[in-house]
Amino acid sequence: MSNAATLHVEVIRKWITEKWDINQIETSLKSSGNSEESIQLLVKEFKKEKQAKRNTAGFLYLGTGAFIGFISCLVSLINPVPELLNWFLYGLTSIAIVFLGLGLYMIFED
Repeated sequence: MSNAATLHVEVIRKWITEKWDINQIETSLKSSGNSEESIQLLVKEFKKEKQAKRNTAGFLYLGTGAFIGFISCLVSLINPVPELLNWFLYGLTSIAIVFLGLGLYMIFED
């Protein structure tokens, strides 16, 4: 990877951590004298990197929700404490559904 490409990756990550929006990025790049083509390329890479970060978080939420749902199902079937059956069956399942919904939202929402 060339030095310029590495520099662009570092700049894009800085933009993401500082929560810049596309208008700020375009203004900054225009003021620094970049061509229109390179501005569009950097904005495209910024969007791709930002979406990849959201996808990673979304898959983590999906995995967490699936694990909680599995534990809920397993404990409900084993039923070790009959007084807590409703909590395991409905409570943990509801929490799992919330995590799954949040994960799907983060993956599919633009």
